[in-house]
Formats: sequence, C-alpha cells, structure tokens
Amino acid sequence: MAINAIVFDMDDTLYEEKDYVKSGFKAIDDWIRRDFQVSGFYETALEVFHSGEKKFIFNKTLKKLNMKIDDNLIMSIVDYYRSHDPNIHLLDDAKWVFENLNNIVKIGLISDGYLVAQEKKVHALKLREKCHSVILTDKWGKEYWKPSQAAYEQASRELQLPHDQCVYIGDNVKKDFITAKRLGWTTIFIDRKEGVYAGVTVEPEYMAHYIIDDLRKLSDLPMLKHMFI
Repeated sequence: MAINAIVFDMDDTLYEEKDYVKSGFKAIDDWIRRDFQVSGFYETALEVFHSGEKKFIFNKTLKKLNMKIDDNLIMSIVDYYRSHDPNIHLLDDAKWVFENLNNIVKIGLISDGYLVAQEKKVHALKLREKCHSVILTDKWGKEYWKPSQAAYEQASRELQLPHDQCVYIGDNVKKDFITAKRLGWTTIFIDRKEGVYAGVTVEPEYMAHYIIDDLRKLSDLPMLKHMFI
C-alpha cells in the first residue's frame, strides 16, 4: 500500500523546543522587569534550565533572584509562559520538506502539550496554512495525549486515508510511535541530537520503523520518494 500522507509531531520535530523555552523566558523577563523592577530573570532561568532542571525552573529562578516565592506568582508565571507569543521558526530541514512536498500528498500535524501554548506555536509557524489536518490533543484533555490512539484515528478520518497509508514523524520514542505502529502507520524517528528527548532509550516496541537525523533524508526513503518534487 502506498504512503499518501505525512503527519508530523511539532516540538523538536519542526522547530527547536529550546527556542520556545528561551522565548518564554524572555517574555517573563520583560514582565518581571516591568512589574517587579527585578532584572536577570532570563539569564538565571536559562542557567537553571541548562543545569538539567525541568520541573521547578521558575521556583529556583525566583529564589536565585531573592524574590518571594508564592503559589499565585508561580501560577502567573506559568500562565504567562504558556500564553506568550513565541519567537520560533521552522528548522531548515522542516522548511525544505514543506517547500518540496508534492501537492498530491496530504500533510498533518499531531501535537501534545497545553492547548494555549500549542495554538500559539502553530500560529507562529504558520502550520494551519501548510497542513490539511492539525490535531492538538489537549483540546480533548491530557488523557488524550499520545500514546492515546484518539489523535491517530482522528487524523485518519480528517485526511480521509486508512492508517496504512499514513506516516508519522516524531522525536519522542517514549510515546510517538508505539500506538501508531499498532494501528498500521509507518513511523519515522527524527533524531534531534540537541532535542529535549535526545538520548532516551526504550524497549524495541516503542521504536520507529525508521530513524533519520535530517528531514531532508525523507526523500531518500523508497516509499516516500513520490512525495517530493
């Protein structure tokens, strides 16, 4: 069966998630500087982030800045982070793919993450203009994030193609491929060496059918050659 649709993950597949993190820190820095007359949030938060901290970045940043930490302030910072207009751009290989995909191919997006943030990213990257189907799983609730099969089923319906004519490309081996494979999708892992999920190891059933380190290499795969001009 020929592959007639290519469906992408978004974070660290089409753009660098670290760029989103930096954009969010910068937006909060401007706000903290303006409303609290405290400088240095961006640099401090980035230092905490690069140290490997993921869960308590804002708490540790405020502590380093000698700011009083309370739940309301942390919640406000989180909301500000998720709702800011991100300064992000398609990676060069992602841009190449969109510019060179054949018009006969259907294109989709399946992405997890808090809805307001994902919608802002989609807008910044102009993905609705590029895709026939855009599915942000948080619209249904966190229980529908991958590896739930709901998004893959919805993509199949919206693209009007059976599962075995669809390919899914993502960067997170923990959740992107196991369900897609079970439904009959072809799966491709884009190995972003500097990505958030770089170096993660999983059991074989979680791995994709194919591994590439540059989206331009999609045109080298025999079953996808017809997709490209």
